[in-house]
Amino acid sequence: MFINFTNHPSAQWSAEQKAAAQAYGEVIDLAFPAIDPAADEAALDSLASAYAARILHMNPDAVLCQGEFTFVYRVVLRLERAGIPVFSACSFRKSQETISPDGSTLKQSVFVFTRFRRYGSPS
Repeated sequence: MFINFTNHPSAQWSAEQKAAAQAYGEVIDLAFPAIDPAADEAALDSLASAYAARILHMNPDAVLCQGEFTFVYRVVLRLERAGIPVFSACSFRKSQETISPDGSTLKQSVFVFTRFRRYGSPS
């Protein structure tokens, strides 16, 4: 089982990203929580422990974990210590900027999935 612990539902992934995830088994989405920017380290540690325990209870073969950086760090540490490989998605960004007559800028980006990259050491 491959757990998608992000805010990007797997139903919206490219065929290439789905195939890469399915190499680990069925893809299960677990929504990434909203992280309060005012939360202190103790609150993040508690939340990370709770989510890591929930993920471990699901017995995944691998996890995609992306979101608020300091929370991701805490979750990844816990999962990797438990022997679960944790990944980030790597992509190329294709951006285009358009400047409107009023001087505002609209930037549009398309992300093209390339691969999953593991956070921790495979050894």
